Amino acid sequence: MDTIVPHCAGLDVHKDSVYACVRHLPPGGTLRQDVRSFGTTTRDLLALSDWLVAEGVTHVAMESTGVYWKPIWNVLEDRFEVMVVNAHHLKQVPGRKTDVKDSQWIAQLLQHGLLRPSFVPERPLREMRDLTRQRAQLIQEKSRVANRIQKTLEDANIKLGSVASDVLGASGRKMIQAIIDGKQTPEQMAELALQKLREKIPQLREALNGKVTPHHRFMLRQLMQQVKHLEEQIDAYDRQIEQVMRPLELAAVTMLDEIPGIDIRAAQNIVAEIGADMSRFPSAGHLASWAGMCPGNHASAGKRQSGKTTEGNRWLKRTLMQCAWAASRAKGSYCQAQYRRLVGRRGKKRAAIAVGHSQLVAAYHMLRDGVVYEDLGGNHYDNLAESRRTKHFVKGLERMGYRVTLEKAA
Repeated sequence: MDTIVPHCAGLDVHKDSVYACVRHLPPGGTLRQDVRSFGTTTRDLLALSDWLVAEGVTHVAMESTGVYWKPIWNVLEDRFEVMVVNAHHLKQVPGRKTDVKDSQWIAQLLQHGLLRPSFVPERPLREMRDLTRQRAQLIQEKSRVANRIQKTLEDANIKLGSVASDVLGASGRKMIQAIIDGKQTPEQMAELALQKLREKIPQLREALNGKVTPHHRFMLRQLMQQVKHLEEQIDAYDRQIEQVMRPLELAAVTMLDEIPGIDIRAAQNIVAEIGADMSRFPSAGHLASWAGMCPGNHASAGKRQSGKTTEGNRWLKRTLMQCAWAASRAKGSYCQAQYRRLVGRRGKKRAAIAVGHSQLVAAYHMLRDGVVYEDLGGNHYDNLAESRRTKHFVKGLERMGYRVTLEKAA
C-alpha cells in the first residue's frame, strides 16, 4: 500500500494509560517503529507530546474512547494534526488484541491513509456543546420530576392532569401550592384558575377533590422545590450560552430561528453541534448522514436490506426530532405538508425523520450560502402534482357517469 503519512503515531487510550506507537516509513526507506507507555496526568501527556515532537511525528490518531481522548486532544492539538476515529473503523484482526498491537494497528492504518477522522470542532464550539448538552439533560430531568408530581397527584386521587393541559402551568402551580398548604377547599382551589382554564372551574372542583395525606404534601413540596431549582439552573445555562456565543454563531442562530419548528433554544443546540462553518461537510447529504437523519445503506446480492437510520450524533438527532414534531403542527408550512403526505403510508416516526431531514438540509444551505429561509408553502405538493390530481378527479367523475370537458380559467 502507498505511504500517505511517513511519520505518524497511533495512540491506544485508556483511563490511566496511553500506549503510543511511532511509525516511520520514508519513501524508499525501511520501516521503523517504537512503542512506549505513558500515564494520563498532565505531566505525562506533556512528556508524550515532547517525545512525539522529538520523533518528528506530524500526524496522530486515536480511538474515540469515552471522554478519555479529550485531555489528550487538548494537549496535542496545537502541535500535531490530530484525528479521533470511530471505534467501528478500527477493527483489529481476531486474536491479536493487546494494547501494544492496538496502537501499532492504528499507526499503520493512519500511515496508509485508511482512517477517516471524526468531526471535532474548535475549543469555543466544544465549550458551547458542553453547555447545550448539559442544559438538555437538565430539561429532561425537569420532565422526569414533572412526571413524578403527576404520579403523586394521581396517588392522592387529584385529577388535575385530566383537566389542565399543563400541570406545571401558572394555574397548576397555584393549585399544587394550595394542596401543599392544605388550607383551602376544592372549590377555593378551583377559583385559582387563570385565563381559559376558568372555563373549566366546575370540572376543577371535582378534579381537586381527592384524599390528600401529609405524606402527599411532603412529596409535593420536595418535588416542587426540585422543579424550582432545575428551572434556576436552566436559566443560568441560557444566560451563559448567550454570553459565550461569538458573532458568527449568534448570526447563525438568528437565521435558523426562521425555520418552522426551530426556536432559539433548538437553534443554539444545532449550531453547537455542527457549527456555523459548513465547509467541513462536502454536501447536505454528508451532514444528514453524519447526523443519522437519512436512511441507512445496506444492500446485498442486488437486494436492498434494512434502511434503518444510523446512530449519528444523538444530541443533534434528538433536537431535530423535537423540531420535526413541532413543525408538523405549523399550519400552512411546507414541513406540515410533507409530514401529512408521508404519515399515512410511512407512519409517524418515519414522517418525522423526513421532516427533520428537510430542516437540516435547509439549515445547511442557509449557513453555507448565507441565505434566508423561504417556505415553499402548504400547497407545494398540490402545485407539483396538479396534472396528476386533475386526471384523478376527471376519472372519478367519469366513473360516476359524467362527461367532463376541462377549460383553463383566465
